[in-house]
Amino acid sequence: MGYMYENYTQKKGIVYKNQFHIIFCPKYRRKVLVDDVAEDLIKTLHQIAEEKEVTIKSLEVMPDHVHMFIEFDPRLMLHKVIKDFKGISSRILREKHPHLKSRLPNLWTRSYFSCTVGHISEETVQEYIKNQKNV
Repeated sequence: MGYMYENYTQKKGIVYKNQFHIIFCPKYRRKVLVDDVAEDLIKTLHQIAEEKEVTIKSLEVMPDHVHMFIEFDPRLMLHKVIKDFKGISSRILREKHPHLKSRLPNLWTRSYFSCTVGHISEETVQEYIKNQKNV
């Protein structure tokens, strides 16, 4: 149990490392995330993260998709976190950049990619659990 607290987030009643690699795209994979739109998106995503208590560990905006590496309290639901990022950013960007309204019925597709990210392998976790009775 000693390794558990290294590089983990501790809050009252919970210790965690809940990290995800997220990718989402504009509708029709349009290359609209450029110049001022991209800059405003980056600022907006960081503001949303701060409001929702999500840590953005890495962020890259490409013309037709966004990569985010995020960490958040596991008591939050991943789908809700992504929905907030996409919904709030869509509203803000479409208000600030009216050309996005005319080119796209919605800024983002409904879909997204997510993958958990850990610092140890599945095999390490399985071995750790298997050997608990021997400790």
